[in-house]
Amino acid sequence: MATPLHLLLVLSAIVTATTPPGVAASSSTSTAEHILGVNYGTLGDNLPPPQRGLELARSAGASAIRFYDANATMLAAAAASGLEFVPSVPNELIPSLAASQRAADAWVSATLLPFRGNPRLRYLFVGNEVLSDPTARSRWACLVPAMANVHRALRRHGMGRVKVSTTFSMHELEGQNVFPPSAGAFRPDIADSVVRPLLAFLDRTGSHLFVDAYTYFTWSANHTVVPLPYALLEPAAGYVYRDPGTGLSYTNLLDQMLDAVVAAMCRAGHCGVGLALAETGWPTAGDLDQFGANVRNAATYNRNLARHLASGAGTPRRPRARVAPAMVFALFNEDHKWGPGTERHWGLFYPNGSAVYEVDLTGLRSLASYPPLPPASNDRPYPGPLWCVVATDKGPVNETAVRAQVAAACADLPGLCDPVRPGGACFLPDTVSAHASYVFSAHWNRFSEDYGGCYFAGFAVETTVDPSHGSCKFPSILLK
Repeated sequence: MATPLHLLLVLSAIVTATTPPGVAASSSTSTAEHILGVNYGTLGDNLPPPQRGLELARSAGASAIRFYDANATMLAAAAASGLEFVPSVPNELIPSLAASQRAADAWVSATLLPFRGNPRLRYLFVGNEVLSDPTARSRWACLVPAMANVHRALRRHGMGRVKVSTTFSMHELEGQNVFPPSAGAFRPDIADSVVRPLLAFLDRTGSHLFVDAYTYFTWSANHTVVPLPYALLEPAAGYVYRDPGTGLSYTNLLDQMLDAVVAAMCRAGHCGVGLALAETGWPTAGDLDQFGANVRNAATYNRNLARHLASGAGTPRRPRARVAPAMVFALFNEDHKWGPGTERHWGLFYPNGSAVYEVDLTGLRSLASYPPLPPASNDRPYPGPLWCVVATDKGPVNETAVRAQVAAACADLPGLCDPVRPGGACFLPDTVSAHASYVFSAHWNRFSEDYGGCYFAGFAVETTVDPSHGSCKFPSILLK
């Protein structure tokens, strides 16, 4: 558990005024107790009570908790815990809050007014990665008006100290490009219509742009050129990336990614907006195609992250910047999260309360003091083909639900499912599981880059065993 002195020393390195490329910023004398905290997701059916969860967060050295909604029970527990806490407005409420100041006033009154006197409530997120969801484009134009209405509502209720923000992912950068970081630019479909007004709001209200920056994903997509130690923030990685646009040198991938966002903000005309970390971390396990996801790498990343942020070094573009918040993802492994296997393996703790690995989020513990970590066995892509088939290790197959997944997959591409129709090469055996396994493999082969992993609502699993038979050849993927 962090002492008050620890709280003052737990620094996050990313923010505030930007200097011209290559010019060092002066060190700030701010003593704000901004921290390295942890995201508290609740998409699990086996999680402990909130009070226990908050105790575990404190035991790991976290000084703040971020929630993905504003559940009254969770917020009350957090308010009594001594931790800073960050509630969120769910994405689905954004249109109504944008359309009505009265609705924003009512939401703030009903949700946050009980915590008006709590100084540990300093930030409120309106939405989570709203601009990353192309299926909800109608919400994009509502984001800034909703934030403005909520900001006014907070001031009307005597909570003007609470800064309003939202979260961005690296998908908001054009091409997710961080090579070089000086080329960072926001996507054309959002740059002028949403991002400029958003940054103007943050600038005007003295808030930060919170970004979700995962070196794991950037590394795995570029693993042939980006060394793993560089992505893990290893102090002696032995690799330096030099930005040809600025001449600045980078010794870890996180700083490079954050400075790409800074470059994008400068292109949008708002160099001075603060930048903070809403989410970062590394998965402890995943599917066969998710190489590098293991306990050793996750522990290494988060331990190095804590020490790097605690150093106050900042990034090459914003050296020794004023302290700002940062949040590790996540407190628990959440078994109900949708998507690839990594989605369910980001936690610092198992739901039973045992630690997945030891970590001190204050950043004050020496790296040499940690116990040995298990070896990593999947730091390179699986060398052979992979298939996606119906999972049979969880008991009898729910045929109705699997049929629904097959129908949705078949609708994505004409002809995809012809082989499992009468007369097709894979029609026999005529069973739900056999047909679904072919469809899952074919869909994954065609859409893996667009739809992600072999998941299909949890009814699919990757395999190294070729399920082809006779003239029925199952499509596979081969990692590079």
